[in-house]
Amino acid sequence: MEKRRQSGVLLAVSSLPSKYGIGCFSEEAYDFVDMLKEAGQAFWQILPLGPTSYGDSPYQSFSTFAGNPYYISLDDLIEEGVLTKEACEKVNFGTNPSYVDYGKMFDGRYELLQTAFENTDLTKDEDYAAFCKKEAFWLEDYALYMAIKTERFENKAWTEWAEDIRRRWDYSMDYYRKELAKEIEFWKYLQYKFYTQWMMLKQYANNQGIKIIGDIPIYVAMDSADTWASPWLFKLDDVTGEPKLVAGCPPDGFSETGQLWGNPIYNWDAHRNTGYDWWVKRVAHCFELYDVLRIDHFRGFDEYYAIPFGEENAVNGWWEKGPGMDLFRTLNHRLGERPIIAEDLGYMTPSVKQLVADSGYPNMRVLEFAFDARDTGNANDYLPHNYERNCVVYTGTHDNETLMGWLKSITQEERDKICDYFCLPRTTEDDRIRRELIRAAISSVAWLAIIPMQDYLGLDNYCRMNKPSTLGGNWEWRLTSDQFTKKLAKEMIDLSHLYGRWI
Repeated sequence: MEKRRQSGVLLAVSSLPSKYGIGCFSEEAYDFVDMLKEAGQAFWQILPLGPTSYGDSPYQSFSTFAGNPYYISLDDLIEEGVLTKEACEKVNFGTNPSYVDYGKMFDGRYELLQTAFENTDLTKDEDYAAFCKKEAFWLEDYALYMAIKTERFENKAWTEWAEDIRRRWDYSMDYYRKELAKEIEFWKYLQYKFYTQWMMLKQYANNQGIKIIGDIPIYVAMDSADTWASPWLFKLDDVTGEPKLVAGCPPDGFSETGQLWGNPIYNWDAHRNTGYDWWVKRVAHCFELYDVLRIDHFRGFDEYYAIPFGEENAVNGWWEKGPGMDLFRTLNHRLGERPIIAEDLGYMTPSVKQLVADSGYPNMRVLEFAFDARDTGNANDYLPHNYERNCVVYTGTHDNETLMGWLKSITQEERDKICDYFCLPRTTEDDRIRRELIRAAISSVAWLAIIPMQDYLGLDNYCRMNKPSTLGGNWEWRLTSDQFTKKLAKEMIDLSHLYGRWI
């Protein structure tokens, strides 16, 4: 990947404006791409595109390969003639255009998608048949899993299903494939529409000179087609299917009890014995969807934190050795060198730093971490004067407060440190400091600068995307159609030009 100085914006697809309750692949997405071009941005970074489960987190998905049906454009289905505008407008998707109401989304969206499916004749669609054949390696298991989950077990996790299908006995698999044939076809249809619409949007962005940065969680959800279909790739109980160990982060200065994520831990010996085939397929699939891939929690490939299943918090965990460069050498050998960003935030041991260096991947620098009074020794790495070119700088990520929210929450000591660093009076207003922090990212030596849309807009924590280790109120914020103005686009392109970043 060419690493000339460029800049981009972080905005989840769900955060796009749209008429029907959640950002999707509708006309508004194309308008957003047009505005990015006008603003001189070369990259659009998004969050994971997978179908969300309980808690609505894109980092807890029913499949690492599937796409979120919520993102299918209803307008496109109306244009196809398989839905009516009247039917879409009758559904209550919520009344606040700035937030996603996931409860109403779940109740109303699938009913409309079911109607579209019933009005579509797939038997004559050669593209659909080709899609199903090409993606069969994951699509067959995913569609069966979703059909069984929704039609037979009231959306319960697969570990609560009857033993015969939980353990995928042959006669049970054959039975459900026959009994739920139509429902299985429905879930395949949703993936077909998702991928068709997304690839059109991605191609449009690429044609405008804008690359897509995708995001891949290191772990998969316990309640997912991935764990149900390939339990041997995870440390699961052979009988119950429950995890033996789960993922998380140890206690630190930010949390006395650490973070308990609950994802199953990989059986890295099994992955190694297959030549990391599942990982090769996963990464190859991602590079069909994205131009650049950000790998979340990169340090987990060096060492990962394992917590016994059933623990209430992350206190009683321990570190275990991950696959290290063996995995990435395999990926390079099988797929060739690909443009990957390593999310290496948090406490970095010498071995983690060595893994990042050995991989050659650009790592991440976050300005909100640079001035923390609870500094555990890493804050200086986040100060702009210590950056190296092979890094990506952010003002904040989806897990951080917005800049304006953060400036209201930090200590006076931290605020003074910021003002001193930028030679500002200690009485400087928040909005001026916000602008200086964005300028610091854009002007830094980092080859790529990514700014969350909320920070460009100067929005506070009501527009924060996620607060880690909390449930509810996350992943909801949406951009309204009047917020990304030509005035803001002019400010963005002027700043990029000033510091040598442009398409």
